[in-house]
Amino acid sequence: MNLFFSISGPLILAVSLVAASAARGPVDYYKPPVVLKAQGTMQAAFVPRDDVEGLIVDAVQGARKQVLVQAYLLSNKRIIQALIKAHARGVEVRILVDATRLEEGRDARITALAKAGIWVRREVKYRNAHNKIIIIDADSAHPVLITGSFNFTYTAQRKNAENMLIIRDFPALAHEYAKNWRRHADNALMY
Repeated sequence: MNLFFSISGPLILAVSLVAASAARGPVDYYKPPVVLKAQGTMQAAFVPRDDVEGLIVDAVQGARKQVLVQAYLLSNKRIIQALIKAHARGVEVRILVDATRLEEGRDARITALAKAGIWVRREVKYRNAHNKIIIIDADSAHPVLITGSFNFTYTAQRKNAENMLIIRDFPALAHEYAKNWRRHADNALMY
């Protein structure tokens, strides 16, 4: 009798797991990410040594058609002003922000962006929408992609140890990031 229970316990568990999996439907398997041959230029910047805030502002000022932002935190006055000015000169500016940060009362500057007529959406699907990305002119021959640990805040520049990578003239990579940005935008809610 003991032999039966020692074998049947794991067998029942295995059958239960298979049945539960079948009830949920087919398993989603991860597809391998796209591998791209590098091109363009890459600029690494590190806080506190480098003026990452200034590099971001300069990049946004150079935008011709579009700026896509994904932000966990977005409260840096200089970056927000650069986004508002880009919008005012006819650049399409679209911003995705982490909904949880907004619920914690950190939305005054996000409200200023929305009041300026900028498209702002809240990412609500994830516990943390932790991306820190700016994609500039993704569909052009000379896009700019900004990513790294740097939150778009005053604190990130002045009190933290952060990194930022600015990748220029790599259309295939900018396209991949823009495609991912659009997937997130499809699930975001209006601010």
